[in-house]
Amino acid sequence: MKGFDKNKPFNALAPLPPKADLENVEVLKATIQANKLLAELKGYCQTLPNPNLLLNTIVLQESKESSAIENIVTTQDELYKETLRISDTLKNAAAKEVIQYREAMYWGLEQMHKSGIISTNLLVGVMQRLRNTDENIRKTTGTKLANPSNNQVVYTPPEGEEVIREKLKALENFVNDNGLSDLDSLIKMALIHYQFEAIHPFSDGNGRTGRILNVLYLINQNLINLPVLYLSYYIIQNKSDYYRLLREVTELGNWKEWVLFIVKGVGETSALTLNKINAILELKSASEEKIKKALKASYSRELSDLLYSYPYIKIKILEENGIAKRQTASEYLKKLEKTGFLESVKIGKETYYINKGLMQILSK
Repeated sequence: MKGFDKNKPFNALAPLPPKADLENVEVLKATIQANKLLAELKGYCQTLPNPNLLLNTIVLQESKESSAIENIVTTQDELYKETLRISDTLKNAAAKEVIQYREAMYWGLEQMHKSGIISTNLLVGVMQRLRNTDENIRKTTGTKLANPSNNQVVYTPPEGEEVIREKLKALENFVNDNGLSDLDSLIKMALIHYQFEAIHPFSDGNGRTGRILNVLYLINQNLINLPVLYLSYYIIQNKSDYYRLLREVTELGNWKEWVLFIVKGVGETSALTLNKINAILELKSASEEKIKKALKASYSRELSDLLYSYPYIKIKILEENGIAKRQTASEYLKKLEKTGFLESVKIGKETYYINKGLMQILSK
């Protein structure tokens, strides 16, 4: 790309949209397919009796994979224990960072719904919650991105707070349209993701903030209504291509392959998420009779839903959700354990119950 030298700050990074053929036959074909699958996912979520039931599980999966791209690695087991705030016992830093990712996503979604736009301040706030910091736009000089295998510089992002803010403002205008293009929203999302990563506005947390931006943008464009698209799994499965194509846009202006990569990822991820949701709902339906038989007159739809909102559950969760008082809640969970539906594990002084079937689906 004109004006690019990997060892010098890329202050010549041009605003969007680029001067490139972004609506060629191959890209449009992939976009039509991805939009179809995305619409199917959105429609499916809207038919669910309790769509929010899936958020704890799907969003945590996205949080886990997105953090893993940054080498913040935790196991499913550690992660779901952390959601029940067993942090005093585990003190698992990686799991805590994944939980912060989920909270940052929810915060960003709330702010976007309030304002109707995705702003620079919103992205700063997301980053701050991801990292538990009060840092803002990158001010220091000398930031360089290197290949971890050989420590060679591959990219030097724009430098100077004023320059970075100008580029973020131009990106903000493009994100919120302002008549800058009539491109398909999925093509725009691919452009936005590249641009944010190229600006690299923060000292840390850019990758995770950029992946939350993807989900927020899809919801902002009404392509999905809940943050259930599991895009980070696709990126981590194709990590080398992801970074190679980012570099090729910068160095060669290869927008076509980058856009195809992201659009196909949306399609594949939509199909994957649909399959995961179907598996969860089929398991829930199949276990309904077992739960009813174990609890008899004590059975409630609210309890059944709760058991599929938390792969790990404890007595206090039932209490907090108004299902039953402590002793009764304990009896419910013990009865369900006897059926083989739940499996108990003692951590410290408290007993936790694992939904084994749900854990198996989430671990695939």
